Amino acid sequence: METERLCLRQWRPEDREPFAVLNADPEVMRYFPGTLNRVESDALADRIEQLIDQQGWGFWAVEVKTSGDFVGFVGLNSPSPELPFSPCVEIGWRLSRHAWGKGYATEAAAAALAFGFDALELEHIVSFTALSNSRSWQLMERLGMERQPDSFMHPALPVGSPLREHCLYRLEAERWVSERAVKAQHKE
Repeated sequence: METERLCLRQWRPEDREPFAVLNADPEVMRYFPGTLNRVESDALADRIEQLIDQQGWGFWAVEVKTSGDFVGFVGLNSPSPELPFSPCVEIGWRLSRHAWGKGYATEAAAAALAFGFDALELEHIVSFTALSNSRSWQLMERLGMERQPDSFMHPALPVGSPLREHCLYRLEAERWVSERAVKAQHKE
């Protein structure tokens, strides 16, 4: 899948090193339980790659077209069944710090949403993050997602963790289609 500046693709062996660097960065991993070492990072990349092989979609590797640089992942995932709103499909992202502030996450996420609604014909897509992760929930809002009224305690995080309480965002297919039609009219 391609956007104006990015390629969303299956993972390659050469993605493992920059992915490990990204996962070891405390600022990138600030809203996760902790950083990942190389073995943990490679295992995560392997799981992501296998899911894409099995179902044809997932957290795609994001490559900048002009440089060929791997900058992280953006895509769709079926999250843990223990979540209070499962089953569902989520959109998620994790980009290296040097890729922040360039609009890459928004651009790639919009393409992933289009794939979810157009190719997979999903009725809705969700996203969630720790309440304190304003960068991510602001991106969710830029994508047209609506914050749900109730927060939830993420079951994978321990009681007492400052990251445990999460906000949930949701985008309905109907809203996606209507907003895309409005944007297309403005371009004409």
